[in-house]
Amino acid sequence: MEPTRQTEALGILPLTMGERADIFLARPFDKLECLSATFSKHAYAPHAHDTFVVGTIESGCETWRARGRRHYGRPGDLCFINPLDVHDGEAADGGYSYRMTYPTVGLLREIAAALVGREAVGTPFFAEPAVHDPEGAALFSLAHRTMQDGGDGFGGEELLLRAYAHCLARHARLPVGEIGRETGPIARARDLLEQRYEEDLSLADVAELTGLARHRLIRAFRAETGMTPHAYLVDVRVRRAREQLRRGDKPGAVAAATGFCDQAHLTRAFKARYGVTPGAFRGAHLS
Repeated sequence: MEPTRQTEALGILPLTMGERADIFLARPFDKLECLSATFSKHAYAPHAHDTFVVGTIESGCETWRARGRRHYGRPGDLCFINPLDVHDGEAADGGYSYRMTYPTVGLLREIAAALVGREAVGTPFFAEPAVHDPEGAALFSLAHRTMQDGGDGFGGEELLLRAYAHCLARHARLPVGEIGRETGPIARARDLLEQRYEEDLSLADVAELTGLARHRLIRAFRAETGMTPHAYLVDVRVRRAREQLRRGDKPGAVAAATGFCDQAHLTRAFKARYGVTPGAFRGAHLS
């Protein structure tokens, strides 16, 4: 059987009233295909992908056949299809909503290598097509939604890498290696984030500077600083925003000058750290 792209699989049958299927590409992952969908009548014909399929059920129940067995996915479950595994899919118990991604073998091998701590690793293998893992499912849903909303590319990139790493470590049974001190590379990463905080940086940009794989960078950075790279970047932006608000700059202009998507994004981040809104902070200094 020839491998199928998800866009082709969706075209097998037309969608009915109340169903939806949104395909989008994750920019930081070289056009990684992502799907957010709700189905009640749509049924997939048997097909295979030359990528992995990794996702979660957010409501309802999906059923599919793979590896000679019938499987069911429900809320809190993570779902996995290995490359070239023939499978179908349809609604059970009235319908379901799910979020799926189609990561390449190369991408999951890259993350697996960072987890294990060596470059030469085989292709990961998920032994069970469906596992109940509410923590992993919540992390994956948050990452997927962030990528779909497109409001924070760095944050979505980091979250999706963390979600894939969680899936690999827990459900592909990879031996996770100890993370050593990476003082020099992390110092360079911190300098970059401190100096270029207002730019539209990606995690890949920071990883290239440090010479570390993206997921190894996340682990090493958190071990060194107590924060992930994205959390550190947001913190830098809030600190710089605080300086500008103190001198009387307006919150909207400050948000644009410090790299936030919009004023609402600045407000959420600022209040989470200082307990008051940027407007209230600025007002206190003006008065």
